Amino acid sequence: MRRPVLLCTGMINYTQIGLGLVFSVAIGGLAYWRRSLTPSGWLGAVLVGTLTFGFGGWAWGLTLIGFFVSSSLLSRYKESVKERRAAEKFAKGGRRDLWQALANGGLGALCALCYALLGEPSALLAAFAGLMATVTADTWATELGVLSPHRPRLITTGRPVEPGTSGGISLVGTAAAVAGALLIGLLLAGLSAVTGQPAPGWIVPAALLGGVGGALIDSLLGATVQAIYAYPDGRETERRTTRDGRPTTFVRGWPWLNNDLVNLLSSVAGALIAIGVAVILGG
Repeated sequence: MRRPVLLCTGMINYTQIGLGLVFSVAIGGLAYWRRSLTPSGWLGAVLVGTLTFGFGGWAWGLTLIGFFVSSSLLSRYKESVKERRAAEKFAKGGRRDLWQALANGGLGALCALCYALLGEPSALLAAFAGLMATVTADTWATELGVLSPHRPRLITTGRPVEPGTSGGISLVGTAAAVAGALLIGLLLAGLSAVTGQPAPGWIVPAALLGGVGGALIDSLLGATVQAIYAYPDGRETERRTTRDGRPTTFVRGWPWLNNDLVNLLSSVAGALIAIGVAVILGG
């Protein structure tokens, strides 16, 4: 039996929305306490979590939590090693802010709202799977790829680059991306079955292909058009300023295309790939 359409019938499930708010505040608060989120990142987590859980339901909300918890744990894994190898490359530190929270989960929350509003179309389920799989795959690839014993290679030319370089890929990072995308597909399928609303058979391949494809597009954008700057000593970075506030020098890419926007665009690409897989496999 299909779940009542929350908005079209005027049957807004306030209990579900309230639970989403409670879980989001609690999990976001724990993440803030553990220094995984900034104060604005906590706000972003509450907004994203409340909408996703409140309008998508248990399976969507817990899948989002799966992404957030796994990513937060990986960000702390061998943190000192990652700090030495690549911290100066990344635009932001390990604590996620509002814009990162929205770039990673905002479109998924919008999908959840539209899913309820429009009568649960399968295309939006596929889009959510692709979005969440992409951000998970990209995050896992970044957090684990930088620990690879071998130097990554630029996705466009194959040239060896320093760990953390935008557009660099490695075997370890790619394997992590596959694992992250697969996790989202399995979570969404398993949680949907447990909650009595089995997901279509295409959900796992849609998440897997969408997530890996989106993560690779993220790397492609990073290697070609993402804004990249340089420190006075010539080292490339995503940062517009040094840690002590001095401006870095713009060297390539589109000045307006920062890492958050690259994440957003690659997520859209992953969603479109997932929708395509769903259509091909009978969604």
